[in-house]
Amino acid sequence: MSVESGTRPAAAAIATHAAELLACGSIEMGAHQPEMAQRIAALLPSGTPVYVNHLPRHSLADALASLIAVREAGLEPVPHLAARRIASRSELETFLRRAVGGAGVRKVLLIGGDESTPLGPYADGAAPIRSGILTGCGVREVGIAGYPEGHPRIPAAALEKSLLEKLALAAAEGLGAFVVTQFSFAPARVVEYCAGLARRAPGVPLYVGLAGPSSLATLLRFAQRCGVSASLRALRAQGFGAVQLVTHTDPGEQLATIARYCTVHANCNVVGAHVFSFGGAAETAAWMNRFIASRAAH
Repeated sequence: MSVESGTRPAAAAIATHAAELLACGSIEMGAHQPEMAQRIAALLPSGTPVYVNHLPRHSLADALASLIAVREAGLEPVPHLAARRIASRSELETFLRRAVGGAGVRKVLLIGGDESTPLGPYADGAAPIRSGILTGCGVREVGIAGYPEGHPRIPAAALEKSLLEKLALAAAEGLGAFVVTQFSFAPARVVEYCAGLARRAPGVPLYVGLAGPSSLATLLRFAQRCGVSASLRALRAQGFGAVQLVTHTDPGEQLATIARYCTVHANCNVVGAHVFSFGGAAETAAWMNRFIASRAAH
């Protein structure tokens, strides 16, 4: 949905588009929580992508039960692949064949991972694409991480070069590609990132990351861990009351900002919102359900 640039979109149009972004969006859950799949399925549309994380304390194989549970619940399982945490090509190939064959996995989200030294042959997120192992095991689409606020250890120019390289590698391998951004509480940065990607890679689907409903303490902890520098400064500067009011007990205002941007830019390639749950997948899915239902009613 879009209108000519320069006109002011009606509030109803923004609300409707915000609900559409959530209905066409995705959520994440823990690798150790297969029981969560049915709870999410009761709240979100059939086929909703559910990302299953790959944390340092888990092996890839730990995610299989959750991936299977997501598929059996009528949702779309999407495993995280943290490249630098994968010990060997054999580990990745075994996991992918089991995930594709047993859970019907069609897409994955590639991230670099936080290890200072790679545990195996994959130094970055481009390496698994380049190796051909994704297509060889039946993966059809690959998600690539985007960073509206930059990365704490990677210069901006290197980030952009890496993103474009991954998109080119995916195209050469016959893989569909999409971008999922890190969450941010700096809407201007997010809109700037969306506009930049639309110029550099028109037509590449973009899912904007949002931090799901959560406490101030949780937000501060994850913002620090994820290197969301501008957002972390804003959270600390605004103070407890302002943060609770403006950001989070409810991320709806941030979603509305993205929806407003989409309604006035015909070339916008934002196709959905990816909601980070910070361990509270059921609560996040319930918020998404309420938001979609309330906007749809209008």
